[in-house]
Amino acid sequence: MVKSHKHKILNDPVWGFIDLDSGLIFDLIEHPFFQRLRRIRQLGFTSLVYSGANHTRFEHSIGSMHLVRTALQVLREKGVEISPEEAEAVTVAVLLHDLGHGPFSHALEESIVQGIGHEDLSLLFMQELNRSLEGRLDLAIDIFLGKYPRRFLHLLVSSQLDMDRLDFLKRDSFYCGVSEGVVSSDRIIKMLDVRNDQLVVEAKGIYSVEKFLLARRMMYWQVYLHKTVVAAERMLVNLLRRASELAGMGQPILAQGSLGDFLEKKIVASDFRSADPQLREKALRQYASLDDSDVVATLKGWLNHPDPILSELSDRILNRKLMKVKVSTHPFSETRIAEIRERFVSEHPFKAVDTDYFLSVGEMSNKAYQPGEEAILILYKNGKLKDIRDASDINLEGLTKTVRKHFVCYPVKKSLGM
Repeated sequence: MVKSHKHKILNDPVWGFIDLDSGLIFDLIEHPFFQRLRRIRQLGFTSLVYSGANHTRFEHSIGSMHLVRTALQVLREKGVEISPEEAEAVTVAVLLHDLGHGPFSHALEESIVQGIGHEDLSLLFMQELNRSLEGRLDLAIDIFLGKYPRRFLHLLVSSQLDMDRLDFLKRDSFYCGVSEGVVSSDRIIKMLDVRNDQLVVEAKGIYSVEKFLLARRMMYWQVYLHKTVVAAERMLVNLLRRASELAGMGQPILAQGSLGDFLEKKIVASDFRSADPQLREKALRQYASLDDSDVVATLKGWLNHPDPILSELSDRILNRKLMKVKVSTHPFSETRIAEIRERFVSEHPFKAVDTDYFLSVGEMSNKAYQPGEEAILILYKNGKLKDIRDASDINLEGLTKTVRKHFVCYPVKKSLGM
C-alpha cells in the first residue's frame, strides 16, 4: 500500500504533534485562502505590549481543528454516535472559521470594509471553496451555520465553550507570556458529553469550567483590551479613514496591493454579496490578497506622504509613538474632551478640524458569560443539568454582567519628532 503524500504531521508548540490524515483537510490547508492566514497575526497590535505575541491565525485554526478532533474522540468513547462524514465536516467547519479575518482585523472592519464582518466573510470564503469542490463542504457549512439537526456539532465550533475559545485562550496566553489564560483544556474536553443534543460538561469538570470563565474575563482586560492595544487600533482606524477620504478627493494615496482598491471604494461590502458571481469572486479574491505586510508596507510608504496627517499617524504607529490613553468607569465629560482638543491645537502643528484624526473617544466592554439559550450546562450523575452559574459554589454573577470602560486617546507633545 502506497502511503499518501497528503498525510502530514505538524509540530505545534501548544498541543504537540498534530496529524493531517485527511485528503480534504490537507487540500484546504494548502489552498491560498488558508495559507494567507500565515500572514495574519492573531492578535494584531498586541505585540506592542507583549513582544512574543506574533503568532498567526494559521496556527490558531490548526489548533482549533486539533481540539475538535480530540473532542470527537472523547464523545465517541462515551457512546455518542458520530459518522465519519459528520466528523470530517465539523473538523472542516472549525478549521475554516477564521478565513474571513483581515490584517489587523477589527480595525479594518471599522474603516475600509465597513458593513460586513469577518464571520460573514468566513462563510463567503467557505461557499467559494465549496463551489470549487462541487459541494463537498455542504455539511460543514450547515454545521458552521447551526442548520444541521445535530446541534451539538455546531456548539463545538461556536458556543461559550467551543474549541475556538479553548485554543485561543491557551495559545494567546502562551505567546504573550501571561498566566491569566492558562486553562485546563484537556480536562474540559475529557469531561464533555452530549445530552438532549446539547454539549454538556460532567460535574467533575466544574472547577475547570470556572477557571475557563475567569481566565476569559482576565485575558480580555489584560491582553485583548489592553489600553495600549486599543490606542494603536484607534490610530490605524483613523489613519485608514484619512487615506480613504483623500482617495475620495482624487488625491493619490499609493497603497500597497489591493488595499488601495478598498480605500478608493472600488470594492465595497455589497460586492461580496452581489448576485453577479464575477463581481462577488473579484471582491473575495481582492480581499484574500490582503495581509499584514500590505498594511505595514503601505504605512512605510506613507512616512513621506505630502499629507501631514497621513505621515504623522504612520510614523507614530510604525515607531510606537502611540497616543496617551485615559480609562474611566464613567464617560468623559464634554468639558474634558474640549480641554484635550484645545491643548492638541496649541501644542501641535495641526488645525482644529484635524483633531478627530488624533483624538478618539469610545468605550470597551467585557462580558465573560451569557446565561440562557446557549448556557454552559453541567451534567450530574443523576442525569440533571444545571447552568454553570447555578451549579458553581462561587458567585459567578459578576461574569454575567457587561462591564464597560470608557477611554480617550490623544497625543502628547513629547512624542513628536522623537
